[in-house]
Amino acid sequence: MKFRFIDAAKENFPVTRLCQVLEVSQSGYFAGRSRPASPRQQEDLVLLAHIRSAFTLSHETYGSPRLTRELQDEGLQVGRRRTARLMRENGLKARQKRRFKRTTDSHHAFPIAPNLLEQDFSAERPNEKWAADIS
Repeated sequence: MKFRFIDAAKENFPVTRLCQVLEVSQSGYFAGRSRPASPRQQEDLVLLAHIRSAFTLSHETYGSPRLTRELQDEGLQVGRRRTARLMRENGLKARQKRRFKRTTDSHHAFPIAPNLLEQDFSAERPNEKWAADIS
């Protein structure tokens, strides 16, 4: 995590200063750049590919619990927290469906006001016709 930050910020600041601030040795930073990915990181890349495909198939509505279940049904060994971490690190956030809320009740027993203007809003002088909309 610190090494990624140094990679992103090294255009604006010297690497030596960044390593001092983040309390990382320069040799560790440079060695980490050439080091191959660990087995855990390689597994994460494979899992991320599966997560992305399942997330897309769900129309981006599944969160980490449902995606974990999908991956486990496919035979992959993965936990919810690992799925959540990979989703968070890669910007995959589930869209929640909004509930339908009815705002108009057209079948009420109250009298309906007459339409006096009949959609003719032109006026010959000011203050001749007034209209309002409460929706």
